[in-house]
Amino acid sequence: MSAATPSAAHGLYSDVIRERWRRPRHRGDLPGANAVAEDVNPLCGDRVRIMLAIEPEGRIAEARFVGDSCAICTASADVLADLIGGRSRDEAMALEVADVLGVLQAEIRPTRMRCVTLPFSVLAKALGVAPATGHPRPAPGSRAPLQ
Repeated sequence: MSAATPSAAHGLYSDVIRERWRRPRHRGDLPGANAVAEDVNPLCGDRVRIMLAIEPEGRIAEARFVGDSCAICTASADVLADLIGGRSRDEAMALEVADVLGVLQAEIRPTRMRCVTLPFSVLAKALGVAPATGHPRPAPGSRAPLQ
């Protein structure tokens, strides 16, 4: 009998994904946001809007999100909002999918990787990063998402 992967041991979603989906810490509108972007995954219909309060020196003071998305996408957006708070624009864009996956404690199937990466592409839009440089780097061993 083979050993189960962490996500297989608890079904499709890790405990962290379930918790971040049920009780996201950064979900809700951000009055006074000065950078906002939204995108949708046409394959599944996930929709995420990220709102940022960026200070004059470029530090992200706060990040919030809203949307209609699956558990994985919601959890990814929540973790990403958590990770970018207090960072500069460059530091935020340097985050990788592997950083979010590490917090989520999950192995995501390639067919669901776009659920994880959608918040990254929305963040890039909100920060005004050109598409050629704004796509997140996939986690080692995973496939790049369809754009």
